[in-house]
Amino acid sequence: MDIILVTTVIASLFLVIGAAEPFAARLRLPYSVILAVLGILIGAGATFFLRTELTDALNPVAEAILELPIRSNVFLYVFLPTLLFQATLGMNLRRMLDDWVPILVLAVLAVVVATISVGYALFWASALPLAACLLIGSIVSTTDPSAVVSIFRSISAPRRLARIIEGESLLNDAAAIALFGLFMGFVMLGLPDPDLGDALARFPILLAGGALTGWLAARIALWVMALFSRHDLAQISISVALPYLAYIVAEQSVGASGVIAVVATGLTLNLTAPGRLPPQSWAALRDLWDVLAHWAGALIFILAALLIPRLLEEARLEDFLLVGVVVVAAVGARAAILFGLLPLLTALKLSPPVERPYRAAILWGGLRGAVTLALALAVTESVRVPDDIQRVVGILATGFTLFTLLVQGTTLRWIIGRLGLDQLSPIDEALSRQVVAVALQTVREDVARTTENYDLNHETVRSEAKRFGERLDAAVKMAEESADILDRDRIALGLIALAGHERDSILARVRERTISARMADLVLSDADRLIEGARTQGRSGYQRAARRSVAYGWAFRAAVLLNGRLGIPAPLARMTADRFELLLTQRLILRDLGAFIDGRIRRIHGRRVAELLHDLLSRRIETVETALEGLRLQYPGYAEELERRFIRRTALRLEEREYVAMREDGLIGAEVYMALMSELATRRVLAEDRPRLDIALQRASFVRQFPLFADFDDGVMKRLSRSLTTRYVDAGEIVLRKEHGARSVFFIASGAVELESAGQTWRLGRGEMFGQMAILTHRARRADVRAIAPTTLLVLDEDRFRRLLKRSEALREAVRISAEKRGIDPADLFSDT
Repeated sequence: MDIILVTTVIASLFLVIGAAEPFAARLRLPYSVILAVLGILIGAGATFFLRTELTDALNPVAEAILELPIRSNVFLYVFLPTLLFQATLGMNLRRMLDDWVPILVLAVLAVVVATISVGYALFWASALPLAACLLIGSIVSTTDPSAVVSIFRSISAPRRLARIIEGESLLNDAAAIALFGLFMGFVMLGLPDPDLGDALARFPILLAGGALTGWLAARIALWVMALFSRHDLAQISISVALPYLAYIVAEQSVGASGVIAVVATGLTLNLTAPGRLPPQSWAALRDLWDVLAHWAGALIFILAALLIPRLLEEARLEDFLLVGVVVVAAVGARAAILFGLLPLLTALKLSPPVERPYRAAILWGGLRGAVTLALALAVTESVRVPDDIQRVVGILATGFTLFTLLVQGTTLRWIIGRLGLDQLSPIDEALSRQVVAVALQTVREDVARTTENYDLNHETVRSEAKRFGERLDAAVKMAEESADILDRDRIALGLIALAGHERDSILARVRERTISARMADLVLSDADRLIEGARTQGRSGYQRAARRSVAYGWAFRAAVLLNGRLGIPAPLARMTADRFELLLTQRLILRDLGAFIDGRIRRIHGRRVAELLHDLLSRRIETVETALEGLRLQYPGYAEELERRFIRRTALRLEEREYVAMREDGLIGAEVYMALMSELATRRVLAEDRPRLDIALQRASFVRQFPLFADFDDGVMKRLSRSLTTRYVDAGEIVLRKEHGARSVFFIASGAVELESAGQTWRLGRGEMFGQMAILTHRARRADVRAIAPTTLLVLDEDRFRRLLKRSEALREAVRISAEKRGIDPADLFSDT
């Protein structure tokens, strides 16, 4: 084939890709539908010109198009790894972990259900063997939800819903391709009726092998990339090789799922690379992969669509009836998951509620695309698959794909409109009117100042001011007509705006490089939870998300157990350092939000809402300060090191800004500028390194801070520090329950707890203790103890506490005072000590 013609054809396809996106936007159709239609037209046109006798002038071009080396391996080994790898790099994985149950249900269980449903429906409706029917089911079970996701984003659907669909798209390809490999093997071996139990039993092995291969590949690649920390292009080049090598090794050497290997590679890199690579390298790497994935996604649609006329050449009437069976079975299986299982998961609190209209949109938006066509092509290319099965697989997969693209895809936006998902809610409509009124008032003030500064013609200014004033009066009137928003709705809307501004502030800090990319992922995830909490549950949802942002998660508790029980300190050291940096970052961001409340939210929602938001913000700041103070007590000096690091990074940002300004003003030349920036980059690499945290608790200095232990000598203090264990509890968590036997005494290192007994409440803070009364009175506890802030406790068992009580007069005095507050005679407490 002439290389000039091939190059011309490929370059022309890129022109088609460039024109398709604005064309799709103009027609208000999904981008993938336009690409598929253009591919079909190109393929059909090339076939027509090659076979017609009207002209031979276009025969070379038509031959070049039809003879492009479009094989299933091109899709599976070149395009698919690109799409999967970029999708994992661009996802907020920490937020997706919140919704792992619905994502796995839609991605894995839905694929299995669709495969079985389509397979058995075809088995009953046709003469095909069961293995071939299940093979077709696995081919058509994967969905391409890009169309519905893009529309959901354009209509401001809940972010959580779009994230669930994106997570499904990432994993359902992997699940479908793994099932395809299983049933393809049965068909090639000539097994008409496979044992479905054995097939599904092998399914987890394929997934686990692929996941392990991908994880190892990512860790090795990250280690090599870290060695080249000053060479951005070298790191990006390694990332380009990574998904393809992981895919090939998993498929050809390990015998596992290459798709799962690529997904695991991307997930591992997404979670670990921001903390190991310089921010500019990580940003450049993701930008490159965004471009590669855009090209790959467009090319895979066009090239696969080129094959559609060829695959449908031998279609018969009965084949279209079977396509109808596939459509009904596939849509029915997806509907069963969306309208049957998903509400059940919501009732069990394993999934967020998804309203019925959104579920209907997801159902109709389950388009099939290039992956389905690529798998069908792999069947038609295999010489080990009988010819009659090749023909039916190609026709059914292609016909079903065409139905989803040309019927579902072209009517999806209309369906969404009929469901009312493209309309603002009454609250949002009223808010938008108020926002317009406030914005126009600000614009009028700014325009007035601008016209004064530039001494414009007075008649012109007066004419435009009158015209603008009429628009402002109309906007104010509309806002007053819709001013009946309930206070709770105003509070929710104010909290959404506040959390959104918090997110914008984080992004601004990341661009300024005062917040690391790795820490940005954590705080952005918290900001997203705040937005979603306020949007779905108002003030209570916002507060719940705020508490979670400073809570000790299950991973932190597991790290504490590893350190305390097995003597493995590394996970706890890393997570404690992360917590330090997270709290410092949150404090930095939260302190800037008050001005936004006064400057914007007060003007839109009024003084009462602004005061309430100030109160909620103050509580968040206090909670963060309390949690940070607990860490400062345990690890004195480490917070100061992190603050020094922040100051250095801020100074570097300001220094860079000055160099850029001098370069733009012509005060320094290009050579001097490049030399200064090179030196700045070197110092920035050093400033990115986070100081190492020694996790070995500085027990002696930590314990010595307690006034109760102030009269102990060094020997006693050393023994005491070895005897105490550390326990972390979240706000709202019950530390002790009444009526339980007494075995330990608790000393509050940081935070606060609340004791409730017989209708009375006591609050204890740093330096105080609880649990001693039950031990000394030999009675079961008569009070529930609940943490009211993230709290660090030091725990001492009963025997050591009694020995300590005999040694310390300060401790005995503290016990007496506590007993008197609760109406207990202190003499009864020390009778046996």
